[in-house]
Formats: sequence, C-alpha cells, structure tokens
Amino acid sequence: MPSSFTSLVETFLKEEYDDSPTLASSLGLTEYDERLDDTSAAAFQRRIESDNAWHGRFSSVPDAELDTQQRVDRDLLVSVLRGRQLVQPLEMWRRQPATYLNPGLNGVFSLFLHRLRPEKDLAEAARSRLGQVPRSIADGMANLDVAQIPRVYLERAVGQSRAAAKYARELVPSEVKDPEQKRRLSETGAAAGKAFDEFAAFLEKNKDAAKGNYAIGEQLYSSLLREKELLPFGARELREKGREQWDLLSAEANRIAKEIDGGTWQETCDRLNKVHAATPEGMRAEYEEWTEKARTFLRDTGLVTLPKGEECAVEPSPPFQRPILAVASYNRPPAFKDTLKGHFFVPYPPDGTSADEVQKRLEGNCSAGIPTTAVHEAYPGHHWHLVMAKGNPSPVRRVFGTAYFNEGWALYAERVMREQGFFTDPKHLLYQYEATIFRAARIVVDTSLHMNEMTFDEATKHMVEKGNLTEPNARAEVGRYCSWPTQASSYLTGMLEIMEIRTRWLARRGASDRPALRAFHDAITGAGMLPTTLAERAIAN
Repeated sequence: MPSSFTSLVETFLKEEYDDSPTLASSLGLTEYDERLDDTSAAAFQRRIESDNAWHGRFSSVPDAELDTQQRVDRDLLVSVLRGRQLVQPLEMWRRQPATYLNPGLNGVFSLFLHRLRPEKDLAEAARSRLGQVPRSIADGMANLDVAQIPRVYLERAVGQSRAAAKYARELVPSEVKDPEQKRRLSETGAAAGKAFDEFAAFLEKNKDAAKGNYAIGEQLYSSLLREKELLPFGARELREKGREQWDLLSAEANRIAKEIDGGTWQETCDRLNKVHAATPEGMRAEYEEWTEKARTFLRDTGLVTLPKGEECAVEPSPPFQRPILAVASYNRPPAFKDTLKGHFFVPYPPDGTSADEVQKRLEGNCSAGIPTTAVHEAYPGHHWHLVMAKGNPSPVRRVFGTAYFNEGWALYAERVMREQGFFTDPKHLLYQYEATIFRAARIVVDTSLHMNEMTFDEATKHMVEKGNLTEPNARAEVGRYCSWPTQASSYLTGMLEIMEIRTRWLARRGASDRPALRAFHDAITGAGMLPTTLAERAIAN
C-alpha cells in the first residue's frame, strides 16, 4: 500500500500535469497532448494559491514519516515551490510576453520531436494545440501591463513571434506526410500564424511604452540562491567567486595560449575564432563528429556507464528558438517513456540573418571550441546525465530539478574530460578553459545586471572582452540573462559544488582511480537533477 507521502506526491503531480499539459507531454504523458496550458489571469491566480498551499503541505511532512530518499524528494519539492513563491511578486505573467508564446511553440514542437504516437494522432494533437494559440495570444494582450514590460523582453518576444508565425504556417504542416492531415494542419497553422503576427504587431506598437526594469534586485537574487538552490551564499559573494575564478582561469589559459602562438588567451582565441565551418550545416557536422568522439572516449576509458540503447541526435536548433538563443542546447528523452534518445541542438542563425552576421555567429562556434561543447551537451554532459537521471525510480526527480546541478554537471563533464586526457590538442584544451572563463564572466554579468550595477550595454561589452563572444552573440546572451535571472550563474557555481562533493565522496572511499570516478559519476547523476546539497545527501550511503 502506498504511503501517505507517496499519495500526496501523486496528487501534486497530477495537479502539475493538469496545470501544464505541455509539460506533461514533454515528459511522455501522451494523454495530455491535445491540451494547451491555461494562460488566463484567473489561471495564474489559481497557480499562486495552489503553490502556496502545496508548499505548506510538503513543509509540514515530518522526517519520521519518510525514508532517506523520500526526505530528499520532500526537500526538493519544498525548494521548487519556495522558488515559485519568491518570484510571485514579480508577476511575470504581466511582464514577460514569452509566457504566451512558449506553450504553443514548445507544446507543438515536442510532439514531433519525440513522435511517441502514430503520425495521424500527432497531427490531430498538433492541430488541437495550434487551434488554442489564438486564445493564448488574446490572453497575453489582455494580461500584459505594457509599462511594466522590460524593453529587452519585448524585443526578444517580437523576434520569437515572427519566427513562430512561420513555424506554424510552414514548418508544422511539413511534419506530416498524409495530404489531408497536411491540409488541415495548414489551415489551423495559418490561424495560429495570424495570431503570432498580431502579437508581434501589438508588441511593436507598444515598444516605446515598455519601460519595465529587468533587474530583480540583490535581495531576491540572494533569496533564490539560498532558499531555492539551497546554497550558503548570496549574490554579492557569488559575484566575488566569479571574479576570483576568472582571474585564476585566465592565468592558466594565458599559459596555454603562449605555448600555441605567444598571445594572451583572448588574442589567441580571437585568431582561432576565425577558423570555423563555412556554413551552419558544416558546423553541425563538426559537432556530430566530436559528439561521437566523446562517446567513444567514455566507452574506451570506462569513465562512466553508458546505458544500453541511449542515443544523442545532433540537429539544427528549432526555428522559433533561433532569434533568442545563440548557443547550443539539449532536449532530454521523455521522462516517462522507454526511449533513451536525446536531441543536441546546434545554434543555427535565424532566417533572414545577414551573411556578415552568419559568419560572426559561426565564429562563436569555431572548430577549436566544438569539442568542448560536444562534451558539455552530450557525453558525459547533459545527454548522458539526463539519461542516467531518467532511471531514478522517484517520479519527483524525473520531473523536477535545477540548473545548478544540470549545468554544473555539464561544466564538470568538461573538466573531468580535461583531467582524463580527452583534449589532446592545445587549441582544444585552451577552449575548455575559455568555456569555463566564459561561465565566470557570466556570473559577474548576471549578478551585476540584477543588482542594478551594470547596464545592458556594459554587460555586452564585458562579455565581448571577458567572455570571448562576438558582439551579436554577446547581445543575445545578455538578453537571455535579463530574462532568466540566476540561470547564467548556475554553470560554474554548480561545477565547483560538484567538485567539492567529489573530493569528499572519494576521500571516504579511499580511492580516486577511474573505477572510483565511474562509481561517483553513476551515483550522482543517477540521483537526478537535485540542488547540490540534496545531491550529496542522496548519495551519502
């Protein structure tokens, strides 16, 4: 018979799925595929009340009623819900236009990405969701308080809306073969495309009135670190960590750069950035090649256990994602389906990008940097981690997690591959350091932006000079930091926490050879996507 805590979790997860059918679909729960998230003002108010009630319920569950792993699950849920509570005063549903774009876009895209049902059923589900897009867009135009929208949010949403219109009209119908299904999708997609275009026009018309502040403030940033991420420091201390790490890493990178061509690491990277694939497809092919090389290295060294049947496809980024994301990304296998196929998305430029800017974007994906990114996104980074996490029996840990572990792990993956000799070319080694330096620069910029101590243009300049980004990629990155506070700081912060956990874990076992490392890697990734404090507890025995 299930425990009272198990029953409580089941009830909570059912509410989560009902509240966000697109989340449920992405997890492989196909019974939700025809529905789209409710974006009415009343629905947002209901969510606030529900989150507060559930936080109280889970916080009151005593240790005595739970085993060791259930206590971790409970504390994970409390941290997730506390994070939601902390950002409630921001009223993002009144300030973030993307709130009304993402359900329709991601909700349709995930259907065809994983293809968990026959094509006829997928087409009908996509048509149903596209048919609900005009309602979501109408909710957005009714709910948004234009004066409170930060200009950067609005500008990003305009680009995303325009890409979404093309996606709905042209690309979604191309996902099916049957002529009648294609025709019906085209009709519904045209109506959805019209709604996306109207949203773009609405936002453009109100551009000058958008005067909101994207900065969340030092107090909230620190509270999110301490109460959601369960870290023992706040924003200002974190910024100092970023500055210290930038100095330490830069010294080592300069040593490597001097061996390569006598320059500083910035000068050497600036020269190496010019050596890249001629086209986005050529870039994708390089990523695919290095993804397989990283997997082969893991198989040959036994540094991790590779689950049978896992697969990582290397593909162009979704068209609607391209205007707002200039870096690689990953989409994990559905948590509640048997498939172990993940998707590594290579950052293609948006349609209509000038030839000059395409070349600048390709510079941001130069040949010397691609091995590190392949490790980060695929092996043993996101793909391998999330395949391992999928095997955890807890449904809570299959659904919820934090970037401070996910991204911290992926950066740790780069580090351990460096330690184990994967990067044999000094140019590749330099770019692994450069990738970590970039994450240190991100910490400085993200904290400074949200403490109101750095402007958007100052942040862009900082990322060009300190993060080895081209100006277009730097602007796209900073726009992302403004829209997603604390996430940019998660990579290096999480990696440093995981390194400390590893040191303690190996010391207790009195070994640090590859079998010991494999045992650590398998254990901590198999524990899920937990805040690092909880991850260490989960593997303590």
